[in-house]
Amino acid sequence: MKINAECIKCILNRNIETARLHGTDEQVTEFTFDLMRMLLDSPEQASSPYFAPQIARLYTKHFGLSQDRYAEEKAISNRFVLERMDAISAMVQQSDDRLYAGFQFAILGNYIDFSALQGELSFETLDGMLEKAKDFHVDRDTFERLRRDLAAGRSLLYLTDNAGEIGFDRIFAEEIHRQFPELSITFCVRGGPTLNDATREDARIVGIPFPVIDNGSLIPGTVLAQASDDLRSAIAQADVIIAKGQANAETLMDTGHGYNVYYAFLAKCIRFTQRFGVPKLSPVLISERS
Repeated sequence: MKINAECIKCILNRNIETARLHGTDEQVTEFTFDLMRMLLDSPEQASSPYFAPQIARLYTKHFGLSQDRYAEEKAISNRFVLERMDAISAMVQQSDDRLYAGFQFAILGNYIDFSALQGELSFETLDGMLEKAKDFHVDRDTFERLRRDLAAGRSLLYLTDNAGEIGFDRIFAEEIHRQFPELSITFCVRGGPTLNDATREDARIVGIPFPVIDNGSLIPGTVLAQASDDLRSAIAQADVIIAKGQANAETLMDTGHGYNVYYAFLAKCIRFTQRFGVPKLSPVLISERS
């Protein structure tokens, strides 16, 4: 999804507010000018996640911040999920439709997004959401299409999004494996620290029991032109691709790739709420081929 005026406004507003937490007015102004130049020099088809590595370098240049500036939030997120994983798994197993229940928790986990929801994210709120996961509903026709594709497929590529959230993804993927044991499952994370997105280390911490590859870059999404060889191979071989989070949707959707992708996320910005006609933080599941 190529950036538009709303995306540019969001990138500027969000990062200027963050910059104000770390520097003087003069530093923030210099940072903002660099940010504006970055946007003006961007490739024609760039999506919002494309800019994350460049913006991270600007934070380092102007404020001395680490590339992994969300390390503490990521650790808290992983710990939050690990402490509740047994209880969540039990709720999934007690459900009448275990696959759908696992999916409901997985999409609920997309709430753990310190970048898109800066200042709004609350683990107390998330705890309350866990009790209402059964009320998180998406288009059932699309979900049933996903179920059929999983049953018929030989390989699933699971494109993850945030740290912490990846623990919810583990619970869903484990239920997929129980119901379709012949289906090969591969997880894909980011190529290194970027925002609060999941990396190989986060996959290890939450105990992902499936093969894990990375996208080969610090872009918090899936830009095919910059994908690692492992990711290119996995995408080409996958019968089904589950793409979690807005960033994966922003970088893959509308690019004409032709793969069998199911996008699953909470709508967090005006561009997505308007496109799909839903309130903010509504769960969305759409199919590339629908």
